[in-house]
Amino acid sequence: MSEISPPPLDRFLARQGLAAAQYVPLLGDASSRRYFRLPDHGLLVMDDHSDPAGFEAFIRISDHLCELGLSAPRVHAVDNEYRLALIEDFGHGTYAHCLTSGEDETALYQLAVEALLTLHHHPEGKQIEAKQYDLVTYLDELDIFSDWFAPRIAPEGYDHGGFAAAFRQAWESMLGEVSTKRDTLVLRDFHIDNLMFLEQRTGVARCGILDFQDAVIGPCEYDLVSLLQDARRDLSPGLEEKMLDYYIQHAPQHLGGEAVIRKNYALLGAQRHARILGVCIRLQQRDAKPHYLKFLPRVARQFETALQMAECHDIKTLIAMTFPDWCDHIDVMFSATNITK
Repeated sequence: MSEISPPPLDRFLARQGLAAAQYVPLLGDASSRRYFRLPDHGLLVMDDHSDPAGFEAFIRISDHLCELGLSAPRVHAVDNEYRLALIEDFGHGTYAHCLTSGEDETALYQLAVEALLTLHHHPEGKQIEAKQYDLVTYLDELDIFSDWFAPRIAPEGYDHGGFAAAFRQAWESMLGEVSTKRDTLVLRDFHIDNLMFLEQRTGVARCGILDFQDAVIGPCEYDLVSLLQDARRDLSPGLEEKMLDYYIQHAPQHLGGEAVIRKNYALLGAQRHARILGVCIRLQQRDAKPHYLKFLPRVARQFETALQMAECHDIKTLIAMTFPDWCDHIDVMFSATNITK
């Protein structure tokens, strides 16, 4: 029934009084983490045996988010030896599914923004053990662009080492200020595949939050970018600006006001999109997950726009000189019709 050894999973369920429970595997995502649904019990088993730190962080952060009044899957039981956890099942109502089914787009996005505002305003929001989102981390993430995406679009005679060093140096000067921000717990992957609409709950608890084990302490604007500049879908015209305005109007005062928030939003968007361009290629080449390539045309456009908005002129010039007309070719190189399913 599953790729992991059945005895540990079966023994784990038996210890929870679920020896007779049926379980079915769920489709995987970009990570190596796996889930099994117990359809008759409203529960999932999370198997994260390949990531000890991520497993421990999931347990810790889930409890923390729930204590703040947000909706993360509650953890009912843990097997630390095999890194199995019995957790709450939020069902099938991901934002992606709800949007496809015709749910009110504006209402869903505003609910998600309100969940972020709750986290960002809460005095204990960042009172949790988590890594700091420091400059080295930002720059290491940008190496993913240099190491995976850049070679894919490079012209003949491309100097990988020279570009990678110049790219990192250009970003270091741009990210210096924002990399010192320790505003909140940054969930990192706050997007439509990791958000659930829990209509039976009230307030911000209606927004279920998944996949937060990589959370760090950093700037508030990062998760806002994840939500409003999603690699997976285009928002309706004007909705991004409407939601950004809503956030700014209700943002914590210590963030510095509209101009600062917009500057950080654009800069963090550019950094995130650069990383995702590399991640999509890595998923295809290293992990045999080619379907992520279909997101590249959108992310390339988002990257270009964010670089312009953030006034990253040196970075734009470096890319233009090294990869002439690269963005114009993305639709041809990585269009969905050219991707092997």
